[in-house]
Amino acid sequence: MAKQTAKATAPATLLVELLTEELPPKALRSLSEAFARVLTEDLKHDEFREPDSEVAPYATPRRLALRITRVRDRAPDKRVESSGPSVKAALDATGQPTPALLGFARKHGVEVGKLTRRQTPKGEFFFCTATAKGGHLDAGLALRVGAALEALPIPKLMRWGSGKQQFVRPVHGLVMLHGSREISGNVLGAESSTRTPGHRFLSASAIALKQADDYERMLREQGKVIVDFAARRTLVIKALEDAAGQGAALVADDALLDEITALVEWPAVYAGEFGREFLDVPEECLVLAMQRHQKYVPLRDKQTGRLLPRFLFVSNLETKQPREIIHGNERVLRARLADAKFFYDQDRKTRLEARVPRLAAVVYHGKLGSQLERIERIQLVAGKIAHGIGADPLLTGRAAWLSKADLLTEMVGEFPELQGTMGRYYAIHDGEPTAAADAIEAHYRPRFAGDALPGEPIGMALALADKLDALAGMFGIRQIPTGDRDPFGLRRAALGVIRILIERELPLSIHDLIDEAFRGYDGKFGGAHTDLETFIRDRLSGYLRDRGYSALEVDSVLGAEHYRITDTMRQLEAVRAFAKLPEAESLAAANKRVVNILKQAAAKGESFAAVDSDKLKEPAERELYSALAITAGNAKGLYQRGDFTGFLKTLAVLKAPVDAFFDSVMVMVDDPELRQNRLALLDKLRNEMNRVADLSKLAA
Repeated sequence: MAKQTAKATAPATLLVELLTEELPPKALRSLSEAFARVLTEDLKHDEFREPDSEVAPYATPRRLALRITRVRDRAPDKRVESSGPSVKAALDATGQPTPALLGFARKHGVEVGKLTRRQTPKGEFFFCTATAKGGHLDAGLALRVGAALEALPIPKLMRWGSGKQQFVRPVHGLVMLHGSREISGNVLGAESSTRTPGHRFLSASAIALKQADDYERMLREQGKVIVDFAARRTLVIKALEDAAGQGAALVADDALLDEITALVEWPAVYAGEFGREFLDVPEECLVLAMQRHQKYVPLRDKQTGRLLPRFLFVSNLETKQPREIIHGNERVLRARLADAKFFYDQDRKTRLEARVPRLAAVVYHGKLGSQLERIERIQLVAGKIAHGIGADPLLTGRAAWLSKADLLTEMVGEFPELQGTMGRYYAIHDGEPTAAADAIEAHYRPRFAGDALPGEPIGMALALADKLDALAGMFGIRQIPTGDRDPFGLRRAALGVIRILIERELPLSIHDLIDEAFRGYDGKFGGAHTDLETFIRDRLSGYLRDRGYSALEVDSVLGAEHYRITDTMRQLEAVRAFAKLPEAESLAAANKRVVNILKQAAAKGESFAAVDSDKLKEPAERELYSALAITAGNAKGLYQRGDFTGFLKTLAVLKAPVDAFFDSVMVMVDDPELRQNRLALLDKLRNEMNRVADLSKLAA
């Protein structure tokens, strides 16, 4: 009796849930999204998912899960076609199969007569067509889940128990349910089941899941768990806004709201208060104490913009009698704020300038000296920059001298994120000029992508000097970023330099700035200059592409012999305008030809200096020389005024003489004087055309 093959059932919803100990709250959302993406792509690749299948990722403090609708329990069969030998090799002179064809048929388990012949671009070949049976979902689901978990972006893994399993947190349970059917399997030491725990305190017992589609509803109704991260986050925000009332605004960014959402399964919002005396402390300290340490949400008066002596917090425990919970959180916060007030009061007893000499005992880097030595280097570079951008050099020097003094304060020791911010407050308290105090805070900007830039020239000069000193020093001791590793934030520093120069339109040369930064190290690291300039150029290239310019446009501008970062945006706009000219394609192609000729000539040892007009024999080369002289004269003023678009447009008149030159003039002739003179003419043409951008890079 023939064995019957199990029939595939209708597509059903697939539920996969991994139960763990408390997951890292800052990473929970990204872990959930990555888990869902990897597993669903795997199932889609092997055609287990129907085209209209929908995916819902879930995440709570103790679980990662996803629900995928319309998943097949067996993938469809596939038609597989294998190419065999060519007809010439497969059949002998009498038309009989050769060993090559017989072997191909035997390999695929078919008779020669079942093979097909088809014409291809390489000739006629034999083919074997077969049907590959689709795989079963049950057979490999546990392996797929395990592979998806291994692919998660987890920087540090943990082990638990006596096994060898590793994950971001110990794993305690697994659910794999297809429709109403449990799928057996083991992932990270956990055997699959249909039972899942509810809320740690509000749920009486584990929940027995009967249908994958009921997962979210049953956990909400029976388990007091809102598994949908986005839905839980929306609920948290609404509850916070309701508790804040009409006159108060929440002081919470997306990162804090994500972290709060990741800490609770069934959010309950409560309000607390703290003493008004703490409002005398700078609000940055209060906000940081509430947000970073306690995950509280400060409140700001919508009319005055000042902090209110109230705060909100999200608890994982809903109760009708929250008084003890509120009082407990108020006590904790009062202690935190009392510490902050004590630090603030104590710090103001010592002037910033009195702290500066003590920076000699604070190591900046073992190979780069102390923080005091760093301040002295920054002061020199900032002074040079100040002269170049019209900033007050005396105030710039004063701001530089005090810029790192707050590193020795109690407040910055407790809250390192406040360096610069507290320096400004303490400088104002000490009676320092406001412009210098503002620069102390501004010189750390931009701290992150999209952050505001220093607004005043003193702050710009100090910010550039600070970042350039760090870049020069770290490159000098070969602490260069590699791959994903950038422990000293050098990519951020380079991008900060670029943004300040471009967005504040500072007329400074990056080459000269780097020279000045390395000069502070007494020439010890001169060999790193080129590496640092290339590093900044690469960051500039990425910055410009992010602004919407193409790789060709960016490469052409940065490929010019001399470019100034401040001018690159206008140069790119000029390149775009030039590319629209009817003559652009021909001139770019000619420029590329010129560059190649000169490169090959230089490789052969050819030398070409100034053009000798008396040695121009052919009418076409005399015409090109004359047209180039006139065009260069007309364009010179435009270039000097920064009208790069106008400059490139004047080059359009060179199309006809350039085309005529290449049509009728041989450059690499035997006569050495004639050859070198023509190379010199082409060199002059290249230099004039490529002042704004290397147009050869625009050629197809």
